[in-house]
Amino acid sequence: MSGPLKGRPGDGFDVIIAGAGIAGATLALSLSRAGLRPVLIDPVVFDDQLAPTFDGRASAIAYAAFRQWRALGLGEALAPHAQRIEQILVTDGRTPGAATGGPSPFFLRFDSAEIADRSDGEPLGYLLENRHIRAALAAAVKAAGIEVLAPARVARATFGPRAAEVTLADGRVLSAPLAVGAEGRGSVIRTQAGIGAIGWDYPQTGVVTTVRMARPHQGVAHEHFLPGGPFAILPLTGNRASLVWTESTVRGAALKTARPEIFQAHLDRRFGDFLGGLTLEGPIFTYPLSLQLAERLVAPRVALLGDAAHGVHPIAGQGLNLGLKGAAALAEVLVDALRLGEDIGSEVVLERYAAWRRFDTVTLSAGMDAFVRLFSNDNPLLRLVRGAGMAAVNRIAPARTFFMQEAGGAVGDLPRLLRGDAL
Repeated sequence: MSGPLKGRPGDGFDVIIAGAGIAGATLALSLSRAGLRPVLIDPVVFDDQLAPTFDGRASAIAYAAFRQWRALGLGEALAPHAQRIEQILVTDGRTPGAATGGPSPFFLRFDSAEIADRSDGEPLGYLLENRHIRAALAAAVKAAGIEVLAPARVARATFGPRAAEVTLADGRVLSAPLAVGAEGRGSVIRTQAGIGAIGWDYPQTGVVTTVRMARPHQGVAHEHFLPGGPFAILPLTGNRASLVWTESTVRGAALKTARPEIFQAHLDRRFGDFLGGLTLEGPIFTYPLSLQLAERLVAPRVALLGDAAHGVHPIAGQGLNLGLKGAAALAEVLVDALRLGEDIGSEVVLERYAAWRRFDTVTLSAGMDAFVRLFSNDNPLLRLVRGAGMAAVNRIAPARTFFMQEAGGAVGDLPRLLRGDAL
C-alpha cells in the first residue's frame, strides 16, 4: 500500500516516532497513555526484536527509570526478569578480583542500604536483559492500539511551518505536527533536519555474553577497570550474569568468532575464578564503541531521542538511562503543551525539552568520555590519580551517596514519570 497517511487535523497522528527501540517505544506508550496518537516506524518487526539472537545485551536500569515503566503499567511484566542491584564493587588493577582480597586503595563499594531512606527501599538499579524489556514494551504497545509500521524505513523527511512529512522507502507518506528521531546513531530524521553530530570512535569493542555463576551473586555488580578497558559482571535472574568485556578491536573480533571452548579458556585465563567460576551460556555479541553527540536536540518540527541524540560508551551503563530520561521529559513537555492548547511541534515547545535535557546530556557524555580515557590505560601516574580519587570517594559517605543517587537517576529536576507519577 502506498499514498499519504495524513496527520491531524482529522483522525491522523500527533507524533511520528522513527525507531521502535526501547526509548522510542517508551515514548510512544507515554504519549498514548496521555491521549495523544503516536505512530512507530522501524525496519525490524517487534517479533524479530524479541529473538535471543537479535540483542544479547542486558541493561542496568536506574531505579527512577524503572519507576517510569511502573507508571506506564509495565511493572508486572518486567518484575520476573528484573534483578535488583544491591551492591556495586569497583576495582582498578591489572587483574580483576582485588575487592575480594581485602581493603585496597583502588577499591570502591556502593551499597543500596546507604540510600534506602531516600529511595523508598529501591536498589541501586535493576539488571534486565534487553529482549525482556522489548517484549514487555511490544505487548503494551499492541494492547494500547498504537500503530506500528514495520518493517518500514524512513527514506526522507521535510519540515514545514505546520507539519513534518516523513516519506517511507516504499513511498508511503506520513504527516504530523512533530517527528521524533529515535532510530539510533544513523538517524535519518536527524540528518534530514540538518542537525550535525560530533564524536569519535574508540579503539575498543564491547564483547557481550551471558554466563552462569558457580556461586550465588547476591545482587552484586562487579566493575573492573583493566588496562585494556572496563570489564563488568552484571547480575541477572537465575544466578546468571551479563558479561561486558571491553577489548581492543582486533581482540574483540577474534573473541566473536572463537568457539565456545576457546572463549571459555580465554575467560578463565584472563579473569581467573575469583567469583567461583563462570560458565558461558548463550551466544557472543560484539559492538563497536564510540561517542556521538548531536549538535542540537531539536529543530523545527523535530526532536531527537536516545542514540540519535547521544551515543555514549557503556562504561557506567548510562546510555539507555539517558534515553529513558529523555523520553520522560519529552512526553511531559508535549502532554503539558497539548493541554494548554499549544502546537506541540513548535519551536517554543520543543525548546523546553532541549533546555531540560541539554546540560545533563552534555555533562554525562563528557564524563563518560573522560572515564574511558582515564581508566582504559596502564599509565603509572594516572593509576595513582585514579587510586587516590577512588579512595577519597570510598571514605566520604556523602560522596558515595551522591554518586548512587546520580546513577539511580534521582538527582535534579525529574519528570513526573521518573518520580513514578502518571502524566
